[in-house]
Amino acid sequence: GYCGKKTSGAIVSNSDSMIMNVLRMAACIVIGFFLILLQNDLPSLILTKNLLLLSALSGIGTAFFVVSWLLSIRSGAYMMVEIFLLCGVVIPIVACYLFFGDKVGVWQIVGILILLVAIYFMCTYNTALKGKMSVKALLLLLLCGFANGVTDFSQKLFTKIAPQGATNASFNFYTYIFATITLLVTYLIIRKTDEKSGSKPRRPIDVVRPIWHYVLIMAVCLFANSFFKTEAAKYLDAVQLYPLNQGCAVLLSLLMSAVLFKEKINTKCIIGIFLSFVALLMINLL
Repeated sequence: GYCGKKTSGAIVSNSDSMIMNVLRMAACIVIGFFLILLQNDLPSLILTKNLLLLSALSGIGTAFFVVSWLLSIRSGAYMMVEIFLLCGVVIPIVACYLFFGDKVGVWQIVGILILLVAIYFMCTYNTALKGKMSVKALLLLLLCGFANGVTDFSQKLFTKIAPQGATNASFNFYTYIFATITLLVTYLIIRKTDEKSGSKPRRPIDVVRPIWHYVLIMAVCLFANSFFKTEAAKYLDAVQLYPLNQGCAVLLSLLMSAVLFKEKINTKCIIGIFLSFVALLMINLL
């Protein structure tokens, strides 16, 4: 998150965001292949129909998530983005309830509703900090939360219907191949559109050169995050795993944004964070 915020200042156009994330996804592919070699498990790379579809869902979701996240933190408060990601956990919870019959109790439903109230307080906090939110900014935040939720569900889906022989490492390896392809195609389309409109997109090397070290750190962290969440999905229900994961991320991000980015924390922000934490406890403990 810290590295992402630092790189956002170097992003001038949408095509810059795309090419930066293409490099990030490509680095994740290398990490995934190295992990498979380390486990001496090359047979897990045999591509079956199920592995193809699951990895495609995860990869496309990841591609939309990383781009919308980067664009969102450029224009809004960092904590605002984190709260929308927290609300995106509703997607895997509801999907696992509908498809796999995972239990969702009354307290979990109440906790999710409290999360929606937390969003309201964080929206007013963002307005006080950054000014009135534009429709574009709101749509980016919604896309960010939705894409993150879809990616989380794909991980849970993999643990439920993983084809024989497929491993967590091979699933993530193919996930980042699909994410790279999605971002690369989108980059070429946006670049061509920019050229037709008369603007001159920067060369990929000029975009990446000053921030490559941040991009590599983000790649390692992104792969580790998705790998261990997929691993944890074998042991925890969606209603426990995703609110717990994202809720802890919100609390850590609050500390980081206040200390490192000097974002002013006002009463509305504290109320929003407190409600998120209460909802997290209700969902996991009651």
